[in-house]
Amino acid sequence: MTRPLHTVIVSCLVRNTSDEILLIRHPRRGWELPQGHVESGEELLAAATREVREETGIEVRIERLAAIFSKLEPQPSAVIFGFLGSAVGGQLTTSDESLEVGWFDEKTARKLPEHPVNRERLSDLLNHDGAILYRAYSMSPYRPQSGRDLG
Repeated sequence: MTRPLHTVIVSCLVRNTSDEILLIRHPRRGWELPQGHVESGEELLAAATREVREETGIEVRIERLAAIFSKLEPQPSAVIFGFLGSAVGGQLTTSDESLEVGWFDEKTARKLPEHPVNRERLSDLLNHDGAILYRAYSMSPYRPQSGRDLG
């Protein structure tokens, strides 16, 4: 029996003391939230903290899990944990995965992501109402499959 394999990814909506939102401009995907793969043996919160720091130079305090996104196809499938966090230090710095980084007011932040999945993921986290959102989708083209609050 072949076991299905899933990539595990963490993403974080980070706000600063001015309530601005941290976004990166990825070389291929354009503007999006900081995100990345969880390494083997790495704890989810540590991975989210590491990814934000590596891609932006910002230190973050993870405050809550807000959403779980399930990319069904194309393969490899992925499970993306969407967290909310607050900036606690650091300075904006680019990386190989972030051609630009910046703080944006909510209205501007909502307009920047070009890809529908990145726009929707950002919107879901900005609209967080306390419940953990679950959303499944397929890509090429982007097609939401299902979504619901988990509690």
